[in-house]
Amino acid sequence: MRVAHRRTTTVRRLTALTLGLLALTGCGGPDDGPDAGPDAGQAATASATATASVTSASPAPAPDGTAPSSGASATAARWAGTKQFVQIDDARTADGRTYLSVRPAEKKPHPQFEAWVIVPGEGPYTEVSMTEDAQVLLSVPLGDAKHPAAYTQDEFVGRLTARPSSDRALLGFDLSFDGQGRVTRVQSLYTP
Repeated sequence: MRVAHRRTTTVRRLTALTLGLLALTGCGGPDDGPDAGPDAGQAATASATATASVTSASPAPAPDGTAPSSGASATAARWAGTKQFVQIDDARTADGRTYLSVRPAEKKPHPQFEAWVIVPGEGPYTEVSMTEDAQVLLSVPLGDAKHPAAYTQDEFVGRLTARPSSDRALLGFDLSFDGQGRVTRVQSLYTP
């Protein structure tokens, strides 16, 4: 009887911890950055690590017992309602919608500047779509200034695709997803 009670208690604690981590990865705003405070870098690194751990988990089987799809729709559904830190390999516009090829990455505070160092992720890129009214905020090197400024989706696609793919691997983005797994906000991180 005590063993069953301990297992139940352990499962409840792990569930609470997981929900707490998910809640933390959804926090943040446009001012999140190395200049947000002395502990911001450590918090961002912990958040990115937690996000990478949560998003790399395998999707659960469907209620009918069938295996879930491992394609882009499964990833988009897994990211629904979350904020993710990613690399964007490519962007395109088709049928009036913008599509991004993304994969999880990590960010760390730059050791000498008020900027970020991007730690590239591994594995394949997944294509996700943006909502029509998605907000795009860009900083140097994609934007014109250190602090994020608003750009149109077309400007974003043009600026990103104009850069060589080797440069794109050094860029990082915070993406916010709606409940259907579509991107509602893109913010590039300032990197020197």
